[in-house]
Amino acid sequence: MRENRLRQLWDAGEKTVNAWLGIPNSFSAEIMAQQGFESVTIDMQHGLVDYPASIGMLQAISTTDAVPLVRVPWNEPGIIMKSLDAGAYGIICPMINSKAEAEAFVSSVRYPPLGSRSFGPIRATMYAGADYYKHANNTVLTLAMIETTDAMAALEDILAVPGLDGIYVGPADLSISMGHAPRMDQEDQPVVDAIQKIIDTTKRHKKYAGIHCGSVSYIKKMWGIGFDYATLLSDARMLAMKAGELLPELQAKSSGGKGVGY
Repeated sequence: MRENRLRQLWDAGEKTVNAWLGIPNSFSAEIMAQQGFESVTIDMQHGLVDYPASIGMLQAISTTDAVPLVRVPWNEPGIIMKSLDAGAYGIICPMINSKAEAEAFVSSVRYPPLGSRSFGPIRATMYAGADYYKHANNTVLTLAMIETTDAMAALEDILAVPGLDGIYVGPADLSISMGHAPRMDQEDQPVVDAIQKIIDTTKRHKKYAGIHCGSVSYIKKMWGIGFDYATLLSDARMLAMKAGELLPELQAKSSGGKGVGY
């Protein structure tokens, strides 16, 4: 079975950058995957991606060395299993708020006797190899999103769940849950303290930790406090940011600084 490169890198103490895809298009997924990210996540929760679109995107990502991940819409066995069967090498599951929810998530990802995943890796065997079933339980990543005060209260119990590989911080929802404005690169001290508690607790349980970030500088800061991986923006945000950077310069030059009418 194909190795999960993320596990290898993280176990070696390496830091990785994750790309985030919300545009439901295989070509844009291929472009992002070709840039050198160690992993690429298809966002089926808040992105515009449905299951049929995700198949082509997984195929595009698979032309590169980037590890294909999927953030599922919810902690629901059907979509988790279908995403794995389609070739996702890790699942990011939103809104894990209790030990029971973490156990249910892990069960959906692992084959018996470790879980309840049904067998039918129709595309996963093409991506991973014919011996997929034999090694999948030890290869596919389970990453629970910690993004509420309920999750913070249950953090120790969540991280103690067998088979859970790590967590992924959703800073916007965590901020809202704590009464602060939703932000990625959070500087409000109560939220900063909560993020520090998450990373400290996760490392004490010897599990992987990731977080969504809005800038290179903030990613470096998160790496510095112990996070193993971080997401930089998203495909849509990067597209908008670059267009927003270049277009005003052209508009100013072509109109004497007064803008261009369309």
